[in-house]
Amino acid sequence: MKNTFGNAVSMTIFGESHGPAVGAVLDGLAAGLPVDEAVIAAAMDRRRARGDGLSTARTEADAVEFLSGVYEGRTTGTAVTLMIRNLNTRSGDYAKTADLLRPGHADYTAYAKYEGFQDARGGGHFSGRITAASVAAGTICETVLNGLGVKVYTHIAECAGVQDAPLSSAAGLVMPDPQPGHFALLDASKEEAMQAAIRAAGSEGDSVGGILETIVTGLPAGIGEPWFDSVESELAHLMFAIPACKGIEFGAGFGFAAMHGSEANDPFTMRDGKIATATNKNGGINGGITNGMPIVFRTVLKPTPSIYKQQHTVDYIGRTDAELQIKGRHDPCIVPRAAVVQNSLTAFGLLDLLTVRYGTLAQKHGFPKV
Repeated sequence: MKNTFGNAVSMTIFGESHGPAVGAVLDGLAAGLPVDEAVIAAAMDRRRARGDGLSTARTEADAVEFLSGVYEGRTTGTAVTLMIRNLNTRSGDYAKTADLLRPGHADYTAYAKYEGFQDARGGGHFSGRITAASVAAGTICETVLNGLGVKVYTHIAECAGVQDAPLSSAAGLVMPDPQPGHFALLDASKEEAMQAAIRAAGSEGDSVGGILETIVTGLPAGIGEPWFDSVESELAHLMFAIPACKGIEFGAGFGFAAMHGSEANDPFTMRDGKIATATNKNGGINGGITNGMPIVFRTVLKPTPSIYKQQHTVDYIGRTDAELQIKGRHDPCIVPRAAVVQNSLTAFGLLDLLTVRYGTLAQKHGFPKV
């Protein structure tokens, strides 16, 4: 199992859902970068469950402990190791159905790969619980990007069929600051309908999915590589590390299929003495490399596979067909909580790409403007 992402800046994740803790090791950061624990705590709060019928009843404090690499609020230049203790596990909820494969989960594939030695409690290392560490580490990266004038914002484009205001309607691409709670929306009036749809599915023992949209402003042109380390491939790699992500599109995405080339191309133009594009259908990326326009991409997150409805499955130890009625504490929708996960992983990936291009000094002093 490979648990490390990144090149110049790397992130290694560790832990299991019902183990003592989850955590991350962040390496490749320059010395002296700010580590704002209040900002990290706010990001953790946006990911945290509240047991309110909109998310799992498993609530955790999610306090981040730094074991190395941070001193008096600044990075030391060595590996930043952080840990988040698991304080509210109930492994007994899974004991009676331990031999039954949960549809939509990684139970069978984990068994096939690790030959039964995996920690299966609560999904083990495959659990969304591990994303808590990604948020903590990625928020450090986001703080560094903010200091360089780069802003990352993720909103819930759609949840349970309820759509947020389109990004294009945000005048001048001015993005709101993240608010407390789970619902990152451009139009706050959409939250009530989304909540009602999530609660309705949950009351029936079911779940719902949705779409997250991310925009990045302030990046210079020239970041990324043409092929295997393209901006799209690097970000896609990270987005598919979010357990429920099943698809991604950049710019107009799958909409390109219905366009002519004359519609799909973004004409170049001069704007305030700089090269820009008149439209942004390509989502700020050409040939795998940033063109200086905002990066825009969307991911689709499937409905939470842990549902309370009875499902047909297999007893993988007894090799017999079986019926499964899942117990335990599960989210009827992970989309609202996943927004900050997508945001944090995006920030990490982009800081890595910037560091590959300009080195660690750029993390503190900025990068050339094109």
